[in-house]
Amino acid sequence: MDQTAHNIQQQIDLYGEPLGEVVRRVAGPLGLNQSALAQVIGLSAPMLSQLMSAQRVKIGNPAVVSRLRAVSQLADLAVAGEIDPEDIPGDLDRIRAATGAYDPTTTHLPRSSAHLPGQVTDSATPFAAPAGLPAPTSQSAPAVRHDLTANTSQPARAVVREIQDLFRAVASAEEIQAAAAAAAEHSPAVAELLLAYGTGRTADALAHYEKHHG
Repeated sequence: MDQTAHNIQQQIDLYGEPLGEVVRRVAGPLGLNQSALAQVIGLSAPMLSQLMSAQRVKIGNPAVVSRLRAVSQLADLAVAGEIDPEDIPGDLDRIRAATGAYDPTTTHLPRSSAHLPGQVTDSATPFAAPAGLPAPTSQSAPAVRHDLTANTSQPARAVVREIQDLFRAVASAEEIQAAAAAAAEHSPAVAELLLAYGTGRTADALAHYEKHHG
């Protein structure tokens, strides 16, 4: 495996998908080019480019990861048609102004009736956990909150990401793989679930989710 492929795999382990895919997926629906997205999340354009090309692996600042998670969630809502396009610039401004670390246990995607309200949460688990791109904590990050049990029509990708975040917040990729190996003999379905959400790409986890919840 060459260095770039190795770095991409590390990004998948950390964030659920390569950062280049994240940027390409979210920029279009929000009308952002690479430079504009870098400004929103608080990175220099060259640094974002290095992350996208996997010259660099990890985002060092938890607040940047938090803002990238919020941007990713906003893009999902835009694709689903659950926010007014005219609201996107204001939401991006709130994300740009936010600081704080990612807490995967308290942040959920908003619905069109309550997106990016600017609330804050009370815990402080840094995003690097997984993570799959993050959510804010009590340091004034834009908490995009929603009770999953209150609305089962939440976009499948959003649900999958929250499941990925939860797995990766409590265990490393190696621990999840070991747990899957231990479960495989007696419960292959459980092993499959662990690998799909704990170490797999977001696309693979989404396929698993749609297969079992379709």
